[in-house]
Amino acid sequence: MEERPKIPPKGKLLGIDFGTVRIGIAICDPDRIIASPYEILVRKSEAKDLKYLANLAQQERIVGFVLGLPLHLNGDLSEKAQEAIHFGDLLAKETSLPVEYMDERFTSVEAEHFLLEAGLTRKKRKERIDKVAAQILLSVYLERGGIGTTVFESLD
Repeated sequence: MEERPKIPPKGKLLGIDFGTVRIGIAICDPDRIIASPYEILVRKSEAKDLKYLANLAQQERIVGFVLGLPLHLNGDLSEKAQEAIHFGDLLAKETSLPVEYMDERFTSVEAEHFLLEAGLTRKKRKERIDKVAAQILLSVYLERGGIGTTVFESLD
């Protein structure tokens, strides 16, 4: 894997929970203290999704992206993770901004748990789960001091 540009130490980031049907989006403040759920993008086409995220990045003055990687439980790259890396490469080209990756194996489960505890109906949970999952992966990235998943290999 080629050397990727690093995300600068300050500035807003977008967290992305990449899915086939929806993309969950979270955003953090410029000082990177808190990550908040932002929205859910219903997928249209790769080109339209990339254009939308590029426009959003420009509007919000984003300095980098943190993209979730759905790895297998043993840490191996899943087919979905390979698709996410491909999308991240295209996003970096479209925006000229750095993209880093975070292991997102349990973010949707954790998001579902939070939404259940909040007492939301099944319908309301479904409407929010992707952006809450994006918030969780961005929060973990921030808590780790801006260190993403850099080695994509099995934990065995």
